[in-house]
Amino acid sequence: MHEDNIHLWQHSHAFGQHLKRPGETRTLIVIAITTTMMVVEITAGIAFGSMALLADGLHMASHTAALSINAFAYIYARRHAHNEHFSFGTGKVNTLGGYTGAVLLAGFALVMAWESVDRLISPVQIAFNQAIFVAVLGLIVNGASVLILGQHHQPEQAKDLPDQLDTHNHNHDGGQHGHHDHNLVSAYLHVLADALTSLLAIFALLGAKYFGFIWADPLMGIVGALLVARWSLGLLKTTSTVLLDHEGPEDVRKVIKDRIEAEDGNRISDLHVWAVGPNIYSVIISLVTHHPKPPDHYKRLVPPGMGVMHIVVEVHPCDERGDPLMV
Repeated sequence: MHEDNIHLWQHSHAFGQHLKRPGETRTLIVIAITTTMMVVEITAGIAFGSMALLADGLHMASHTAALSINAFAYIYARRHAHNEHFSFGTGKVNTLGGYTGAVLLAGFALVMAWESVDRLISPVQIAFNQAIFVAVLGLIVNGASVLILGQHHQPEQAKDLPDQLDTHNHNHDGGQHGHHDHNLVSAYLHVLADALTSLLAIFALLGAKYFGFIWADPLMGIVGALLVARWSLGLLKTTSTVLLDHEGPEDVRKVIKDRIEAEDGNRISDLHVWAVGPNIYSVIISLVTHHPKPPDHYKRLVPPGMGVMHIVVEVHPCDERGDPLMV
C-alpha cells in the first residue's frame, strides 16, 4: 500500500542550499582582512594620536559589521536548508542578506553626502600627508577585497545541486536568467564603494595639497555618494522583486508555455514562475486539455537548463466544445 511507501512521493526542498557556496568563503576571507586592518588602524591611531587613522579604523569596523551580515546569511541558509518550516527552502535568506546590505549601503551613501556637503560649506584643516596615506592604504585593502569578491557577476551553476526526484523535473546545468547571488553582490558593492571612496579621496587630496583645490575633497565625496546610492538602489530593486515573488524571467515562461502548448489540445490557463533562490525557480502550471495525461508527463515537457527545480501541475480536462468535464 502507498501508506507504507509514502517516501517515494516525498522530496526535499533544500534545492542545494545546504551546500557551501563559493561566496561564503570569499566573504569570510574579506572579513578577516578588514578586521585585521581595523585593529591595526585603531591601534595606530590611538598610539600615534592620528584622528585620520582612527576614523578610518572605525569606518572599517562598520564595514566589517555589514559584511558579517552577509556571512551570517550564508551560514544560516546552509544550516537550515532542510528545515521543513521553510516551504521552499532557505534560498531567499541569500536575497534577504543582499537586501539588508543594500539598505546599509544606502545609509552609507547618505552619511557620505551629508558629511561632504557639511565640509563643502564649512571647510576644515586637512593633514594631507596622513590623509593621503590612509586613503592609499584603504585603496590597497579594498582593492584586494574587490578582486576576491569580483566573481559575483558569474551565476552559480545548478550542476552543483543534488539530484532530485524526476517528478520535480530538476535541472543540472544552471539558469542564466539574472538572479545572481544577491548576498555576494551586496558584499562586493560594499568593498567596491570603499575602494571608489579611497580612489576619489586620493585625487581630491592631491588636488587640494598641490593646487589649493580645497573644495575637491568634499566634491569627490558627493560624487562617490551618488554612485554608491545608485548601486544600492539597483540592488534594492532586484532583491525586492525576488522577496515579493515577482514573476520570473519572460524567456523561462515562454519556453514552458511553448513546450506544453506544442502538444495538440493543450492550453495553459494559468502560469506562475518565481525565484526561490539564486538561479532556482518554482513553477505552477494550470492547463486545459482534450487529452489529459498524468502531471508527470507535463513536468517532463519542461526542458532542463533553466533552473526550474519545483513544478506543480493542475490538469483540467475539457470536451471538444471546450466545456469542463466533471471527473
